[in-house]
Amino acid sequence: MPLSESILARLQYQHYTINELIAALTEEELKHPVNPGKWSAFDNVVHLAAYQPTFIKRINLMLNEQTPMFERYVADNDPLFHQYLKKSLPDLLNDISTDRSNIIKILRQLNEEELHCAGRHPVYGLITINSWADFFLLHEAHHLWTIFQLTSMLRIMPNK
Repeated sequence: MPLSESILARLQYQHYTINELIAALTEEELKHPVNPGKWSAFDNVVHLAAYQPTFIKRINLMLNEQTPMFERYVADNDPLFHQYLKKSLPDLLNDISTDRSNIIKILRQLNEEELHCAGRHPVYGLITINSWADFFLLHEAHHLWTIFQLTSMLRIMPNK
C-alpha cells in the first residue's frame, strides 16, 4: 500500500502551520518562557527542525538494516537540538522546509516493499516506514498544538 493521500498532504502542508501560528510575534517574544521550566514556542520550533534529520536517518536505517531498534528521541540528548537553539528563526524555518522536501522526496520514491520495512520503537513496538510517517506527522501536530497554545498566551500577556 503506497503512502495515503492524507500522509502525503500533511507532509506537504502541515509544517506551514508554524508560520501561521507565529505570525506577528518576534523571535524574542517566541523565546519568552510562558510556562517557566517548559519549552517556549521557539524551543518547540527548534525541536521540529532538529527532529527531521533524525527522522531521515531512521528511514535510511530501516531501508538498510533488518528491523533496527531505536531509542526514544529525547531532544535534550540530541546535540543537533542544542546547535539549532542557536539558530535564528528564519534559518530554522528554512531548515524545516528543506528537510521536509527531502523527506517527501525519499518517501515518494519508495515502493510498497520498502514502505513495509520497519524499525522497533521502545514504546510503540514494530513500526513500518508507512506508519512511522504517520507517527512523525502526529508528533509534529502535537507540537503545533503546543505552539498554538503558547503563542495564544503570548498574545494576551501584557509584558511579554
